[in-house]
Order: sequence, then structure tokens, then C-alpha cells
Amino acid sequence: MGMHPIQVLAVTGGKGGVGKTSISVNLSLAMAQAGRRVVLMDADLGLANVDILMGVKADKTIAEVMAGVCDLRDVMIETQGIKIIPASSGVQTLVNMGANQHAGIIHAFSDLSDELDVLVIDTAAGISDSVVSFVRAAQEVLVVVCDEPSSMTDAYALVKLLNRDCQLRDFRILANMTRSPQEGRNLFNRFAAVTSKFLDVNLRYAGDIPFDETVRKAVQRQKPVLLSYPGGRAADGYRRLASEVLGWPVRTEATGQLEFFVERLVQGMA
Repeated sequence: MGMHPIQVLAVTGGKGGVGKTSISVNLSLAMAQAGRRVVLMDADLGLANVDILMGVKADKTIAEVMAGVCDLRDVMIETQGIKIIPASSGVQTLVNMGANQHAGIIHAFSDLSDELDVLVIDTAAGISDSVVSFVRAAQEVLVVVCDEPSSMTDAYALVKLLNRDCQLRDFRILANMTRSPQEGRNLFNRFAAVTSKFLDVNLRYAGDIPFDETVRKAVQRQKPVLLSYPGGRAADGYRRLASEVLGWPVRTEATGQLEFFVERLVQGMA
């Protein structure tokens, strides 16, 4: 079996309203257009959004995987060059999943390791246990912020929690809906200034996605902006972000925590 490193990226952002699912979907599509095999997992277990944004209908969801009825491969939907693992909307048992069940989902991915290059996890809004366990199992944490006070405070609360409870130190910050590249950079600098005052974390700027009227139109059409308005400013931003993300070094050693594809990391060391 070829040991190719798999990039695992959790997209998160404190509370809702920052465009996190849009970013997960369009970034996944942009990486697929760049030639990567991408799986997008909708880990917003209380409110499934990815399939709605993509205009596809899910027959089976992660709930069936958890129940042992089928495996991950059976629930994947292939569309627009990526594979989606849909969440099940409003299934309460999933929202209240215990640590073992999260571990079960994370381990289930090991079967897919030869079929993908990048796993993108669209986490739920807020800081529930499921968000924490999926983020902790990823290699890169992309925190989405926009120029609203609540977005900054929510992102700060999330980073603080992940730092304090999970000892995570490295975070990548993405500014969404910016009016100019400078606004994104300023937003990052403001966030970094507050964070470095109180937390021992390492923040890196991942760039920005410009504000673009076409984003709203794309949502109404149930077709991602990268596909429906490929010439727009947002689409440009996503292609830029994709090449940025694909340039990040992929970690190849295990951290000792529960991680996606960790079995392969451990085998690689043996």
C-alpha cells in the first residue's frame, strides 16, 4: 500500500453566520479542480447543510454508519468531482454522541485512506463536544472570522477552549467577506493581538475570501459559487485559498492523540 500523506483540515468558526459551510464546500471543490481527491465530511451533526448547498439528496447518512448498518463508503455521494459524507439533520443521538462514537467515526475513515488526498471537515457552529473531537483529530484547524464583533469573540472563545482543553497551539485564520485584502490582514492582526495577550498559541493568516454579491445568488441556486460564478471575486479567492492550503506541509507523525488516519501514521513509523 502506498503511504501517501493525507491532509486533514477542520473548518470552524465559533458560532454560525460566518460562511463556514460555504467555505468548506468551495474550498473542497477548488482543491478538486487542482487535481486532488477530496472528501468533504459534513460534521454539523445537528443541522446538515452541505448537501443543501450542493443541491444533492442524501439517502444514507453518518447516522447509519454509527448504527453499524453500513460503512462510510456506502454513504458517500460523489458530485462535482468531490465526495461528500452527509450529516443527518436533527438526529438527536448524533448531537449527543459520546467520545467512543466520535472515535468510531474517526477510525472508520482508515478504510478510505487509499482513496483520498484531502479530508475537509465542516464542523458545527459553536463549541460542542463533537466540534472539539473532530477538530482535535484534524491536522489543520482553519478558523473563519469576519468583520463583526461577535465573530471575533466567538472565534476567540473557540481557540481558547481548544488551546486549554486539547492543548492545540496552531491555528490558521481565514477572513471571510472582506471588502479589501487589507481589511482581511487588519482583521487577522486585531485577532492575533488579543489572542497573544492571553493565550500561548501560534496563529497564521490563511488569506481572505472577498465579499461578492454572487455568493448569495449561488446559495439561492443551490450551486456553489465556484461553479456558478467561476469568474467572480469569491471564486478567485477560493482558488487562491486552495493553492495556499495545498502548500501547507502535511504532518506525517502521530501526536499520540486520536487522529484521522493515525493508524497509517503509526505504520509509517514502524
